Amino acid sequence: MNTIPHWINGAEVTSETTAPVFNPATGAEQARVVLGAASEIDAAVQAASTAFESWQDSSLSQRVQVMFNFRQLLVDHEEELGRIISAEHGKTIDDARGEITRGREVVEYVCGLGDVLKGSFSDQVSRGVDVHNFRQPLGVVAGITPFNFPAMVPLWMHPVAIATGNTFILKPSERDPSAANFVAELYKKAGLPDGVFNVVHGGKDAVDAILTHPGIEAVSFVGSTPIAKYVHEQATAHGKRVQALGGAKNHAVVLPDADLEFAANHITAGAYGSAGERCMAVSVAVAVGDAADSLVEILTRKANEVKVGPGDQPGTEMGPLVTKAAQERVENAVTAAHAQGATVVVDGRGLKIEGHEDGFFTGPSLLDHVTTEMDAYKEELFGPVLAIVRADSLDQAIDLINANPYGNGTALFTGSGEAARRFQRRIKVGMIGINVPVPVPMSYYSFGGWKDSLIGDSPIHGPEGVRFYTRPKVVTTRWPEPKQQVTAGFNFPTSN
Repeated sequence: MNTIPHWINGAEVTSETTAPVFNPATGAEQARVVLGAASEIDAAVQAASTAFESWQDSSLSQRVQVMFNFRQLLVDHEEELGRIISAEHGKTIDDARGEITRGREVVEYVCGLGDVLKGSFSDQVSRGVDVHNFRQPLGVVAGITPFNFPAMVPLWMHPVAIATGNTFILKPSERDPSAANFVAELYKKAGLPDGVFNVVHGGKDAVDAILTHPGIEAVSFVGSTPIAKYVHEQATAHGKRVQALGGAKNHAVVLPDADLEFAANHITAGAYGSAGERCMAVSVAVAVGDAADSLVEILTRKANEVKVGPGDQPGTEMGPLVTKAAQERVENAVTAAHAQGATVVVDGRGLKIEGHEDGFFTGPSLLDHVTTEMDAYKEELFGPVLAIVRADSLDQAIDLINANPYGNGTALFTGSGEAARRFQRRIKVGMIGINVPVPVPMSYYSFGGWKDSLIGDSPIHGPEGVRFYTRPKVVTTRWPEPKQQVTAGFNFPTSN
């Protein structure tokens, strides 16, 4: 049985306590991952603190060169990393390649960091006085990341942190931990000094050690809203900066003037891709007016056409859920929705894949006539379940979405520019797609929702990410001539 170790100071480190890592397609235990706690976090902080002393003084060119090397290694090893992700998460290899690509885009963004980090200079703000500013790294920072994107979400954090001169400790999900170690090895090959990037596996004990350790300056987190609130509360109470991205309930609104075949095709992919285990998954389709019946008819056909199977099998479009517990939770949610009055149009419960009968599979489920009082609407199911809510008008759809506690992503399918403009101005959601179902911004923008989808005010990657991992300095200088006498005043200084 393979044991997955920590990666601290450029080397593998073990712990006595371990936990199982399953293959979701077979249900079988395929590895053990070591579980660290306070002592392992402290060892990683010590290594990162020592590495920071020299890394913060490295040239921007040196740091960017490492990122160029790292970017190429991600390209060269995409297939291998994709298979590692698929084997532990369950998503298809093509889907895993997609997340690697979206993560690699952040690496490409920081390869141009020289332009992003440029400061400003103001000449002669007062007689013989100039002002300029620049940004410096924080020190040791940490990331706590979820199971659903074991490569991409960490890549939204550590390249920005490291390229700006920080050192980094990653606590990945213990459900699919191998991608983190693989990335650590790529960093070493890219020329990153030991201790700049560290991986500590573990559960709540490791998380709490990160949140309370005095040597960690900032924490980035992506996960459920209750845990995001906990992370934000604990880390800020211990004097740390915090990025805390929470859960979602993403709506796709379909107007009668939309191309319904186009809309249904993209909503199906947005709802069932990666088995719905995405914080940007489309979990609610709001059918407006006359669009409803036709949209449900097309969505039914497309849901039944989704090819479910092992992620490494050619032709598979949707793999299993990550754990047995996730499978049971999703199927129980469909049962509860039916009991509360929803119409189960497509039922994914009880799906068995030949040769993989013990895998954590469930098929796509489509629920119609869902109301906002039902659990299937209120809860983040994090599985392949699409709920249809019917609305009489675009304004009613907007009000419905704005009343939802989450505000991560939303989409509108329409042929009307006026409707699109009204929607994007009035909607209280951080990321909006117009005829785009999963509106994840490019790396040179920042990712973050509103309301309970973002705790605090720090989005991730892009310009906001650079600001999060650095702090500004403003320098006011005067260089008087050697014989010049400058009289000092006792009043508050001005530019006069």
